[in-house]
Amino acid sequence: MLTLYHAPFSRSSRIVALIDELGLQDRVHIEPVTVPRMDGGGGRDPKNPHPEGKVPLLVHDGAMIRESTAIALYLAELAPEAGLAGPVGAPDRGTFLSWLAWYSGVLEPVIVFTLCEMDHPVLATTFRGLPEAIDRLAVALHGQPYLMGDDYTVADLIIASTFSTLPQVMPENPDIQGWVSRCANRPAMKRAVAYDAELMAATA
Repeated sequence: MLTLYHAPFSRSSRIVALIDELGLQDRVHIEPVTVPRMDGGGGRDPKNPHPEGKVPLLVHDGAMIRESTAIALYLAELAPEAGLAGPVGAPDRGTFLSWLAWYSGVLEPVIVFTLCEMDHPVLATTFRGLPEAIDRLAVALHGQPYLMGDDYTVADLIIASTFSTLPQVMPENPDIQGWVSRCANRPAMKRAVAYDAELMAATA
């Protein structure tokens, strides 16, 4: 059995959209939970087994899978027919996996540093900055709709969702803006947003 612990309008929302994209709605039970919110609302939910009380958390027959990129890849590989797990067995597999690792290891930290106005030579040397990250995305997306070319993958879902939820870091680049819009307007993502709105209304 698969259970996703999910808080509406959080990082787990993109995993809800992915479950829809993959056609796994009948295999994954979504368990709504609360999490601490930046505005001081919410709080840790005792029914959420995540060791830090965070979301998303996927539990598969008792085994916990944490972190968005790991969960996204895990689910996508359960439904290979959907084609969202990247080009398995092909040379481009490395490019796909690199985008997922880059999101967790570079882009997310750089965005956090930017929002917190943190600046230090070690950070700049290790991660570079948001302008460099934006340039890398811009080069990759120029002349093609998605990071892997014509094919939408979990790399697009994970990375583009960051700019959808944090519009203050959206660059003035038409290739990136078009890509974020394409990803946000996919039917599964729109259904996930509507589902979250229903959850929030039910607890209001």
